[in-house]
Formats: sequence, structure tokens, C-alpha cells
Amino acid sequence: MERVDTVGTGRKEYGVGAAGAGSLLHLIAAGRAQSRTALIERSGLSRTTVSQRLASLIAAQFVDETSDTMPSGGRPTRVLTLRTDFALVLVADVGERMVRTAVTTLDPTILAETTTPIDLRQGPLPALRLIAAQFTELLQKIGRAKRDVLGAGLCLPAPVDFHAGRVFGPSILIGWDDFDIRSWLGAEIGAPVFVENDVNLMTLAESRRYWPDVQQLLFIKAGTGIGSGIITDGHIYRGAQGAAGDIGHIQLNSADPPLCRCGKLGCVEARAAGWALARDLRALGYEAEDARDIIRLVNQNEPEAIRRVRDAGRVLGEVTADVVSVLNPSVIVVGGTLSGADEHLLGGVRQLVFERSLPLATRALTIVRARSGDDGGLLGAAQLVTDACLHPDRIEATIMRHARTAEVMER
Repeated sequence: MERVDTVGTGRKEYGVGAAGAGSLLHLIAAGRAQSRTALIERSGLSRTTVSQRLASLIAAQFVDETSDTMPSGGRPTRVLTLRTDFALVLVADVGERMVRTAVTTLDPTILAETTTPIDLRQGPLPALRLIAAQFTELLQKIGRAKRDVLGAGLCLPAPVDFHAGRVFGPSILIGWDDFDIRSWLGAEIGAPVFVENDVNLMTLAESRRYWPDVQQLLFIKAGTGIGSGIITDGHIYRGAQGAAGDIGHIQLNSADPPLCRCGKLGCVEARAAGWALARDLRALGYEAEDARDIIRLVNQNEPEAIRRVRDAGRVLGEVTADVVSVLNPSVIVVGGTLSGADEHLLGGVRQLVFERSLPLATRALTIVRARSGDDGGLLGAAQLVTDACLHPDRIEATIMRHARTAEVMER
């Protein structure tokens, strides 16, 4: 542990000894060690080494040793918790017409946010400049500086190559393909940037907050578009190129397949997405542009809108039954704007899944509506940043960036 004389104070300042302390911080942050005894058992380090490194983490304000106690086989031991205020996370949820930006703690809890219209047709730079400016304004609003930022997370309505941090393939983000989002925005905010598609982030938020003990979970987003996210063995499953879960563009056979906005015929999205239902209702004379309009009409008890949503539920159920047969999840969570239709949508999903899947796959299967609501993208982005920056591969750099030295009276 490094010690530096503080001129004229008669005290010493102790900073975190970066080498080794990160492994302990990771164990605490991941919930795998909540006491000194558990740290010794999990880390394999001696009691003296754990005490020294833990003292440095507490002094640097990464960890609290609370007054709460837990049994340890001998004397009760005090509970260790991650301090969720040692750094902040900046997040942006980019929608088709609006962008929500927020600053959160590491829990995550939203501290401040703002919503602004956005025109995605102008390409990445105008949108990213807007997001960077909003980040700066939010930090100023809560009286914090860029040096307090752990990282930033972007939630995008498009296929994302997570490891490259770039949009890939056809999407509503025209002109974003292969643009280096991480480098550009990272230079603006001076912190690491992580980019992920909206469905995976909604999946992460729902899983961590409401189903933390469920190891196999399928999240279906039914909104203006259709997609799914997969939790397997407690982690997001992205596939080889980050394209896993794209159920919206699975094609279903029919005599007259509708044209999807991806250019193919018969996609699930072209039958059950909010834009497709709005298309069909406009043809009947209703005012409808997107999924929110569909829910408005359902809430007004418009029979045709209710019928279309029920049909959409059965389409989703058809493709979900195939996914259940392949992945065998224990929980299916349906979110997105169309989930606001509740049982009008979920009834069809349940019907087809239980009709077409084997009893072994469905005997303990739960199918429910999502609870994260409109905050799912923001909370998932914040969780992604926290997980990444407190991962063993990055945690030492996180400690060096965010350590706060504590003055200790010289003995």
C-alpha cells in the first residue's frame, strides 16, 4: 500500500494498493463475498493480506463495512457492501424518435434524466453530439464532474456487434454501420463506453432486478419492433456475432407473406410488430403510427385493435414455442410497448407455447409481463457498464481511476 507524506499536516495519506485489491472488490461487487471470512475463503488469501487490502478499499471509499452482522461459525462478522456512490454511470436509451439520457448510481438508481427529440436519419455524429451534451448538462445538474464517471452505456434500437461497439446490418440507424461509437464518445466524456442493442439491455435489467436467481430466461420485446434476449447460466447470450435472439426476422410461411421493413417476406415483425399492426389499422381508417397508438386504441376498447393484438400474441407464441424447444427457459418475460395490452397479447403467447412445446419444457415454465417498464433500457445500460468496469479484466484500472485517498493519523 502506497504511503505519501502530506506536507504540513502531520498525517499520512494512504492510497489503494491496486495490485490484488481488485480481486476482493470484484468478489464483493458480484455478491460472492459479504464478509471478511467469505473473502478469505473465496480469494484463497491469508487473513492478514485480506485485512490489508480490504482496509485500502474501505479507505478509498469503494467498500463499506456496515454495522449489520451475519453468522460466520464463530463470532458474528460484519457485512461488506459495495459503495454505489463511488462513481456514476452515464446512460442513453436511443429510440426511433426520442433519446433519454440519464446519470445513475451503481445500483443502478436514476439520479437525473432528460428526454429530447432525435432525428436518426442525420447519422451518428449529430446524435452522439446531442448525447454528449446532455451527459454534461446532467452532471452539472447534480454537481458532479466527468472524473466521477465510471463509464457510459448506449442502448440502441439496432443490431450491435458488442465486442466492436458498432452497429452492424440493416436497421433504422441509417449511416451508423461500422461507425466507431466507443472511440468517439469515449473521447468526449473521458471514460469507457459500452454499446448494446436495446433488447439485450432490457433483458439484463429485468433479469438482475426481478429474476436474479433464474439462470435460464427468455425476454421478448414486443414494441414497434420485435426481438428477444437470452439469459443462459445467468449471463447474456449473444451468439458468435452478437445476433442471437433476433426472432423478429424469423420467417413464417403463408400464402400471402407481408413485406418486412428489412426487405424480406413473412417475418414475425411484419406480422406482429407495432409498426405492422399500425399499418393494418391505418388501412382500415384508424389513426395509428406505432406501438403506442396501438395501445391507445386497445385502451379505448376498439375491437379491431384488440383483435390485431390477440393475433400478434399468437404469432409471437408460434415463434416462442420453437425457442422454448431449443433453449428450455424456466421464465419467459414479455416486455416492450405492446405488453401494455397485457392478457390480450400474453394470452396468445401462452396458448401457442403450451400447445406446441413438450410437457417437459413447460411443466414449470412461467410466462409473465415485464416489470421494468420504460426504464429497462436505461437500467440495463447502467448494469452493463458496472458489470464491465468491475470485471476482473478491468477492475484494477477502475480502482486506479476512482480511488479516493483517506487521511489517516500517523501513529
